Amino acid sequence: MTEHVKIFDTTLRDGEQAPGFSMTSGQKLRMAEALEGLGVDVIEAGFAAASPGDFDAIQKIAETIKDSTICSLARCNTGDIRASGEAIKPAKSGRIHTFIATSPLHREFKLKMSKDEIVRRAVEGIELARSYTDDVEFSCEDAIRTERDYLKRVVEAAIKAGATTINIPDTVGYTTPEEIQDLFQFLTTEIDGGDKAIFSAHCHDDLGLAVANSLAAVRGGARQVECALNGIGERAGNCATEEVVMALNTRKDFFGLTTGIKTEGIYAASKLLATITGNPVPRNKAIVGKNAFAHESGIHQHGVLANRETYEIMRPEDVGVSTDNLVLGKHSGRAALKARATKLGFELSDNQLQSVFVSFKELADAKKEVFDADLEALIMGEAVGTQGPWKIDSLYVSAGSDDNRSPQATVKLTHESGETKEAVSEAAGPVNAVFLAISDITGHPLHLESFTVQSVSEGKDAMAEAAVRVSTEFENYHGRGASTDTVLAGAKAYLDVINRIERRAVRQASIAAQH
Repeated sequence: MTEHVKIFDTTLRDGEQAPGFSMTSGQKLRMAEALEGLGVDVIEAGFAAASPGDFDAIQKIAETIKDSTICSLARCNTGDIRASGEAIKPAKSGRIHTFIATSPLHREFKLKMSKDEIVRRAVEGIELARSYTDDVEFSCEDAIRTERDYLKRVVEAAIKAGATTINIPDTVGYTTPEEIQDLFQFLTTEIDGGDKAIFSAHCHDDLGLAVANSLAAVRGGARQVECALNGIGERAGNCATEEVVMALNTRKDFFGLTTGIKTEGIYAASKLLATITGNPVPRNKAIVGKNAFAHESGIHQHGVLANRETYEIMRPEDVGVSTDNLVLGKHSGRAALKARATKLGFELSDNQLQSVFVSFKELADAKKEVFDADLEALIMGEAVGTQGPWKIDSLYVSAGSDDNRSPQATVKLTHESGETKEAVSEAAGPVNAVFLAISDITGHPLHLESFTVQSVSEGKDAMAEAAVRVSTEFENYHGRGASTDTVLAGAKAYLDVINRIERRAVRQASIAAQH
């Protein structure tokens, strides 16, 4: 009988805390819903004690998600564990994930604790967590560099205290497949009470071995893998959810194991994460990269045409990549649009469908044919909330190589209140001039940290997707926009940030008024 491996997805915790990947509470909820749709067993929604925002996001996710266990991370101290317990309280199924470092380096230089003190703190933390939920996970931080006899002692104490999952993290991405497989074989066979707990692997990718190490741990007896979509996470990232899942799925003959992941939703979830965080997936990324199922070599193309299995070990449809690139046009209706969106992995609400349909019609007027990539860009814009209060009425730029004239932008915006404003700005480049004009109109001076544009479809009327990363005195933001005009795409991305800032201010004012 095939055994089941649990997928513990930490996109919203380990992934989100990595520089450049932060998300708002609403964005985390949207991603949590996508992870639930994938069939993820456990969603690590955040670190409740880290900030009020993280606490609120976990609580909101716990209130909404029903089909996945909602988990909060906590150090082995009273404050962290109580915060986690309160945050997951609304969950249909809740877990507290508590940890303490065990390696000699961490004991001496970070914790400055004795071996006995660490064991005592671990046991007390687990017992307190058990007062909130029966589902308690315990991690030995930097377990890979911990003496084996001491690791055994800590794990046995944790299981005796009531931990139901034992996580063995490769915190610094140091191990190799052979080493970690041997370690898990030892832990799953030599630990007193080991049959009462599930052993879990959490591998980082510092040496590019996170997925290989996670799969080796599974071979050694791990029955939970901790991972993140697109492999995001601290430093070089985590084991990629989509890679470990598809490895187990594709090589059932070798591993003899299954997961509960609905793999057809992988591509859409990956794309949503990239859109929300403003970090596009590399073209050569396994499973979800643009080139994952592309074949340019003549020999490969010939083989694939004859039989796809010559060069493809997975079907594109298995991960939600459509091979039926249906062309939509200006005469296509809502039903065709919705059907195509569903085939691409997006279930649109009536309001989303209406919003996307309006944008679709505008795009269809601008270009003869609307392809899947174009449609994805429109849907993603709607999914991450590019609605007002401001919208672009008109934009005109002038640029050139004349040394006596600076690039100039004329921008007209309309606010949802009905007010229309126009500004003219000059700068060293046309895009900068557009951004300055938008800032002048809205009253939001922002520091531009990065601006990127990529084509999401081909041809002379190709759709461009722009991403901006900006900062204020206190926070960082990212925005996205899409258009057949690259400058307009950039303007939409910049305005997306301003709209996020203003919507957030309105929400905060409403909350303050209620109190």
